[in-house]
This record gives sequence, structure tokens and C-alpha cells, in this order.
Amino acid sequence: MKNGFVSYLRVSTERQGASGLGIDAQRSAIRRYVELCGGEIAAELVEVESGKRSDRPVLEEAISLCRRKKATLLVAKLDRLSRTVSFMSRLIETGVDFVAVDNPHANKLMIHVLSAFAEHERDLIGERTRVALAAAKSRGARLGNPDIAAARAQARLSIQSAADDFCANVGPLILQIRGSGIHSLQGIADALAARGIRTARGGAWHPATVRNVERRFRQHGADLRNDM
Repeated sequence: MKNGFVSYLRVSTERQGASGLGIDAQRSAIRRYVELCGGEIAAELVEVESGKRSDRPVLEEAISLCRRKKATLLVAKLDRLSRTVSFMSRLIETGVDFVAVDNPHANKLMIHVLSAFAEHERDLIGERTRVALAAAKSRGARLGNPDIAAARAQARLSIQSAADDFCANVGPLILQIRGSGIHSLQGIADALAARGIRTARGGAWHPATVRNVERRFRQHGADLRNDM
């Protein structure tokens, strides 16, 4: 089947699946990609399951369908397949072609690296949550009924911490790109995109985004690396 695709959509909760939140965005991204390729979607499968789990019956069905139809498995984002390196390794070993629309030119090595980064990020978030809850509990906080203002303050701190980690990881890459002779912000944005690196929110790079990350890294680079 020439340019045939099996579309795989995944959300993490039943609530998301019922409401359509997340699914529509994935479907739109996949359809745009297929239109550009001049292909067609042979089937669309939707799974409601956490990216951490390895038992994914709908994904297994999608892989089987790709084999029968000699089609390519298509997802909107790499993390829709899995956030664990071991699962991605098993998927690569099946021999089924697959494409992530957010990074369509990624090779096997890049997929392993991006999967490792996603798994590490997931583990960091989980560990921070456990530490924060344990600290709150030791102070006598009521974990089941948090104060709204305190919860918002904690959320802001979590967001700030995630931004710091991102700058600490991407900042050196920006300096490396500059060292290679690329100095314009747009040129750096293009170079990051070519490496398959997305912004902290998973979006495309723009000159302003590059400037903000580089400025923060140059101002606080040493502190950011020490905090990791």
C-alpha cells in the first residue's frame, strides 16, 4: 500500500478520551502531514492509556494492522507512542515503519535519545512530586485539601523548575551552535529544529524563544547546571 498510514491517537485518561481533549489536536496534525505526503489513512485507532504502561492492546493492534497492510504507523508526537526507552526499543525491533509528525525525520538513534529524555523528564516530575508531598506532610499540611493560594504558588515553582531544567539542557546546545558559525537567532532556531529539539512546551522555535532561553542560560547557567 503506497503512502498508506495507520493513525494512532492516545490520551492518558478516560476523561480526556470522552471529552475529545487532545484527540482533535493529534488528529489535525496527522491529517495535515498525510495531506502533505499525498498519502491516505487506512485506519485510525484511539487508545486511552498512560504512556508509562507497556501493555497497550490498541497499539499492538495498530502495529499488526501496519504489517498486514504494509502501512506506516503515524502518531502526532513521539510521546504518544511511549515515554519509556525499553518500549521504544521493542517497537523499533518489530520492523514496522513509524513516523512522529512533530519529528518526521528522526532516525533510530535520535528516537532513542528523545525517548530517554522523555523518560528522564517523567521520572524527575514524579520524584519532585513525591518529595514535595513528603515535605508538606512533615509540616502537617493537609494533602487532601490544599490551600488554593499555596497550591498555585507550588504550581508556579514547579513550572519555574521545569523551565530551569530546560534551559540547563538546551543552553549549551545554543552555545555550541553559535560556535559552529551560526549566529542569527533564526539560524539557531532552524538548527535546533533540525536536531529534532522542541521548545519547553513542545512547539516550534522562533527567534524570540531562542533569545529568551539563551539569555537565561547566560545569566544563570552555572546555577542551573548545579541545581540539576
